[in-house]
Amino acid sequence: MLDFISRMFSKENTSKNVAKERLRLVLVHDRANISPQLLHSLKADLIAVISKYMEIDEDALEVNLSSKDTQVALVANIPVKKMKRAVGD
Repeated sequence: MLDFISRMFSKENTSKNVAKERLRLVLVHDRANISPQLLHSLKADLIAVISKYMEIDEDALEVNLSSKDTQVALVANIPVKKMKRAVGD
């Protein structure tokens, strides 16, 4: 994820690099055979479960798929504002 961010803000941020990164993300989603709707539902479910235990910044939450060789990983960046003292707070 940090690699992606550094590429986005680097001086070498050419149209070619941006297109290449977008294509990589499309291919990862395609290989994992997960539709954008399924990924959106997964993100909503993660928010619901995690929100029971901590207050999170839903607007800054990122859920993506990453691939390396033949493996696909779910990568989530979930900014935590604070922990809840008890379930239901």
